[in-house]
Amino acid sequence: MDEGILNIINSEARMLRSNNPAAKGSLPQRHKVQEMMNVIWDTIFYTDFHPFHHEEDAIRLGLLQIFTELTIELEILHESFGSGIHEPREASKRFIAEIHLIKEKILTDVQAVISKDPAASCPLEVIASYPSIKAILYYRVARSLYEMKIPVLPRMITELAHSATGIDIHPGATIGRYFAIDHGTGVVIGETCIIGEHVTLYQGVTLGAKAFTYDDSGRPMAIERHPIIEDNVTIYSNASILGRITVGHDSIIGGNIWLTHSVEPYSKITQNPVKYES
Repeated sequence: MDEGILNIINSEARMLRSNNPAAKGSLPQRHKVQEMMNVIWDTIFYTDFHPFHHEEDAIRLGLLQIFTELTIELEILHESFGSGIHEPREASKRFIAEIHLIKEKILTDVQAVISKDPAASCPLEVIASYPSIKAILYYRVARSLYEMKIPVLPRMITELAHSATGIDIHPGATIGRYFAIDHGTGVVIGETCIIGEHVTLYQGVTLGAKAFTYDDSGRPMAIERHPIIEDNVTIYSNASILGRITVGHDSIIGGNIWLTHSVEPYSKITQNPVKYES
């Protein structure tokens, strides 16, 4: 190879290294995080996918594998971020102790989908094929880690689901039980959203921020800026609910609505009927 070209390649390689945000350590690899999530999925839904194995032994083996793989990823993060996060093994133990709670919640979400979607024939179909269940399970795993103040990894997990399903849920959002997303493509749930129980969203719904507040350096501030959705609310396709507003319990938000103010419980917000003129 021409020496001039080699010099350019070496120079570019040095620049890439100097601009690498993980230069002082390293970050988890996406495929390793995905492998860990595959094990979590199989362990939580084990009886549905592995009916020919001894369930109790398989679950113990799955939990051990999750503990090992999570500890490895947390050690990588600990090297990069230092004492700002929990000791890796202790954090992994805490996560393992919460898996049964994650399972309890995701099973309520499966039930919510079945109760809202007449096309859902049984729990197994929902678990095996509905993208919303993947997105919500990944969110619930990520949320557990987020609450432990683990950096980077929670967002990596939800973005894996986002890439696969088109459903974007920030791990900082708080979401209650019996959460259903029908179809799901294009759903966005922001970092400071609070969603109650028995809430249903349809495709294209955005629970986002209306505007940002900036600090003295010009960076957007991480303040509460996303909606609060109370219990028993249904939000239909392509509705945008923006800002720190509250949608009162037992409300219905129609499709294609742009909502930037709070609404009382039992509200029904729809578009004006179309007028036909001859």
